[in-house]
Amino acid sequence: MKQLLSGNEAVARGAYEAGVKMAVGYPGTPSTEILETMAERHRSVYSQWSPNEKVAFEVGIGASIGGARALVTMKHVGLNVAADPLMTFAYTGVNGGFVVVSADDPEMHSSQNEQDNRIFARFANIPFLEPSDSQESKDMLVAAYEISERYDTPVMLRMTTRISHTMGIVEVIEPLHPQERKFVKNPEKYVMIPSNAKVRHVVVAQRLIDLAKYSEQTPFNYIESNGSKVGIITGGVAYQYAKEVAPQFDYYKIGFGYPLPLEGIRQFVAAHDITLVVEELEPVYEDQIKAAGIKVEGKKYFGALGELSPSRVAKGLKEAGLIDKVVVPEITQEDLFPRPPVLCPGCPHRGAFMALKKLGVAVTGDIGCYTLGVLKPLNALDTCICMGASIGNAIGMEKVQGSATGTVAVIGDSTFFHSGITGLLDAVYNQSNVTVIILDNRATAMTGGQEHPGTGKTLMGQPVGRTDIHELVKALGVKNFEEVDAYDFEATLACVKRQMAAPGPSVILTSRPCVLMPKRIMDEPYQIDLELCNGCSACFRISCPAIAASTETNERGHAKAIIDETLCTGCTLCAQICPTEAILLKSQFAKA
Repeated sequence: MKQLLSGNEAVARGAYEAGVKMAVGYPGTPSTEILETMAERHRSVYSQWSPNEKVAFEVGIGASIGGARALVTMKHVGLNVAADPLMTFAYTGVNGGFVVVSADDPEMHSSQNEQDNRIFARFANIPFLEPSDSQESKDMLVAAYEISERYDTPVMLRMTTRISHTMGIVEVIEPLHPQERKFVKNPEKYVMIPSNAKVRHVVVAQRLIDLAKYSEQTPFNYIESNGSKVGIITGGVAYQYAKEVAPQFDYYKIGFGYPLPLEGIRQFVAAHDITLVVEELEPVYEDQIKAAGIKVEGKKYFGALGELSPSRVAKGLKEAGLIDKVVVPEITQEDLFPRPPVLCPGCPHRGAFMALKKLGVAVTGDIGCYTLGVLKPLNALDTCICMGASIGNAIGMEKVQGSATGTVAVIGDSTFFHSGITGLLDAVYNQSNVTVIILDNRATAMTGGQEHPGTGKTLMGQPVGRTDIHELVKALGVKNFEEVDAYDFEATLACVKRQMAAPGPSVILTSRPCVLMPKRIMDEPYQIDLELCNGCSACFRISCPAIAASTETNERGHAKAIIDETLCTGCTLCAQICPTEAILLKSQFAKA
């Protein structure tokens, strides 16, 4: 049977077909839909969101040691969080098959960096597979479990944004029924005290030798011969781009990427006058091939920054003198109308950033929708490093600059549960005079509104008790706590002032849900009385997409404002800051 599936959906299908019993992760673009698909379509597999990727990885390890096949999913930076258990689990090996999906994000469509996690697999001495379409996404995941159990190793499936989100025809089969495994006590294998780890390191070294032999034989690494004297070594989405612009060349398609099939590559290169390596981001393949004494080129023509495209690959091949013509896309990035990201109309984070901007304090930020507070016209964010870093950054700034300068950390509810708790504990322990604003919108909103410990539901829809943030921060030792409605601008402003003046760490909790999840909030909209509007532009400075310039101007030629009532959520913020009280509820406007 055939189905039209995205790469992420195909991974979920592959887990189902492979007989996976546990699927766990933390939402992060471009990986999120894998577990959402598991929970929606393959409910025989137990699926869950964990508070962060490290916990998710450890849960998956437990399932594997317990005898079940386990799938752990995350975006590329999530593997940084999970690196600690990854490195040691590579030593212990598995019981039930274990696969971690690392969904990389070339071009940083929704990420703070574009690291290449193929390097992580090599660092951890584990194999990785790299699909180039939806069919391979499913097939390689199924095969990854066989590899994991055969070679006693965790396996990485490396996805990228284009593969995760592109749809293709997939041939699906009935689920497999892998041999049932039981937990067997084996502390020499699973307890990594130094004496055991030394023995296991020898096992890892031999495993790499065995995997190198497998790499030479696996059908996921293969040659496409077209009788050309030009050879291309490639894999993943780069294979699709190269085939599109130069189908006439010979190809060594890499699907099993570590260890590389170096002997096969050596013979392939020897049979061609010139061989290029076409890969996205880092020269992972190229460097290993060159280190083996095999003459190839690659990055000098294709670069290591950003994602590839057919036109970019074609330009590289032309520069190398291999093709004459480069087809330029009819529409380029420069032709597109700029649409910078903004907070949604009615976003509860907007009021907090308006207050912070007015106070002019240093604001350390975090990963979430609220990161958009850095953009014009809010301009209210000074740092954003990684999940949970806002509180630690604020502590460091306060300790070296002093509390008189004012330091505020902003962090979302999901991010706080992910990795903000320990930062706040540090602030309590070291008595840092920082103010932490937890922007609680009751969702992991940035990735689509997924559940977390504070929402009252699991990924599979089971109702559970909500973690009370107030009780949690109180248990950490925070003495100064206040909850505020961020839609009340003056109250929010006064609250921030009070808590910044309080000794020791303080926490402010905003209390409005995301306007889009679980369903869009649409209260009575506002309209603007153009006779009262003086074109001062105060409402423009709150960065609400529902507010736009009208065709009417004031005496200085400045545009007056209008409100799109199909977008307006009735949050009241623009009405609160309008100096002429020209912004009225639609019902009030009709009466006026």
